[in-house]
Amino acid sequence: HAEVVHMGSYLPVRRARGENEPGGIAFGFLADICQSSKSNMDDPVRVTLDVVASGAMLYDQIWLGSYMSGGVGFTQYATAAYTDNILDDFTYFGKEYVEDKYGMTEAPNTMETVLDVASEVTFYGLEQYEEYPALLEDQFGGSQRAAVVAAAAGCSTAFAT
Repeated sequence: HAEVVHMGSYLPVRRARGENEPGGIAFGFLADICQSSKSNMDDPVRVTLDVVASGAMLYDQIWLGSYMSGGVGFTQYATAAYTDNILDDFTYFGKEYVEDKYGMTEAPNTMETVLDVASEVTFYGLEQYEEYPALLEDQFGGSQRAAVVAAAAGCSTAFAT
């Protein structure tokens, strides 16, 4: 029974139907819930992308998808985050950039580091969309592309710090 398990914290009343809504699971818990680090301990990008995929599935497709409708839809945003290896490519680029410039988790914890890594990964992603028109067809909405580039920039910044 969900009432016994208590899978999520209580959300603000205007957003929740009950105590056990998936939205009540804090983002930080998802990295612990996803067990990819056990089988992919030598590949931090794979571990990170598995957490992103499970988060996109849980929050966007199940939780937000059950509340929202219209437009492209939240399921389409989530699908862009874990299909077609586009996010994978951008994130692996970011990891290589971080390794070459700073070393993994060796960069100073400053806003300059965040801006440097995020800008480099974002520029790379946008260049790929320009260079390969098939990417634009795959992720046909600007908001989808922005979400994927932002996710890659955020993950890559985490590798640096």
